Amino acid sequence: MPAAPASHETDFVELFARFEHALAEGNASAAVALVDRELDGHAEPVSLLCDVITPAQRRIGERWQNGEWSVAQEHIATGISLAATEAVARRVRSSPITKGRIIVGCAEREWHALAAMVVATSLRARGWQVTFLGAATPAERLYSYLHQVEPDAVAVSCSVAGGLPSTRRGIESATTAGIPVLAGGAAFGTDDRRARALGATAWAPTLTDGLELVDDLPATVEPVPPLPQDVVAEQRTLDTEHHHFVRRIAERWEPVGAADRGDIVTDTDLALVTRDCVEQPLRTLEGALLTGDGRLVREVAEWANGVLSSRSVPVSEVDALRTEVLGVVADLPRARSMVERYWPHS
Repeated sequence: MPAAPASHETDFVELFARFEHALAEGNASAAVALVDRELDGHAEPVSLLCDVITPAQRRIGERWQNGEWSVAQEHIATGISLAATEAVARRVRSSPITKGRIIVGCAEREWHALAAMVVATSLRARGWQVTFLGAATPAERLYSYLHQVEPDAVAVSCSVAGGLPSTRRGIESATTAGIPVLAGGAAFGTDDRRARALGATAWAPTLTDGLELVDDLPATVEPVPPLPQDVVAEQRTLDTEHHHFVRRIAERWEPVGAADRGDIVTDTDLALVTRDCVEQPLRTLEGALLTGDGRLVREVAEWANGVLSSRSVPVSEVDALRTEVLGVVADLPRARSMVERYWPHS
């Protein structure tokens, strides 16, 4: 395949920089106008989504994680990215339907709808008739839509590991109806292990891969086999006792930090981060149990360490968090073993 012209690469670098600047400034009008101008100039919609909006959104997350941005700044920028994606979606809605019907949604407890919206818009641009269910789709709602819409396939997006258990329920609903499921998103990691463990028909590491894989999905699939009962029992305990476990840890673990920074890391921001650092490991453990992938525990521990250290919280506090998590899962042997084995400690 011949290389793209140098001018295209230069234009892309400039376009990305301008879009990212609009996000940093909180300027929704500029961001959407930029996308509209590119579409007026016949830019390929999927390229805009893949090469501008998606990487810019990834940078938003990095800035929050590194303590460069507050939660409020992150939310404002994400809202602008959603508006820019909707601008692309408006253009592709008039594209001819040349393929089948597909449902696109997020797992329950998955409130990051942008990735799924990008997928839905890209599929529509490629000729699919798309029903987009949005964020946090309960398995029961998906099941209802399966019978109303009768799709050829389901695409499910999951960005955070806490959404993996509900992704499994969605996969059960779809495959029970004989409908194949394409899974994707950061929560699935860098290989197909988690997607296979949950019973997905196929796993897409990137949007481009997904757009190719969806064309090759089988017409019908068998229902996924049940997961081991002891695994499911521990996951359900973590789910039903989640708020109780969070309170127990919060009562004993109160990290301090950011006092010497004098920047956007306020007491409110640190309190939100601390809450996340309690919630996410417990939810992630649920996903680790159902997938049998202890790497999830290591990943969430590294995430917590990065988020806290960037806010001047000492590493000893991350060790203390590990101890508290071990305390609340003491009666859950599989969960406890995963934390002991995969959560690093100094």
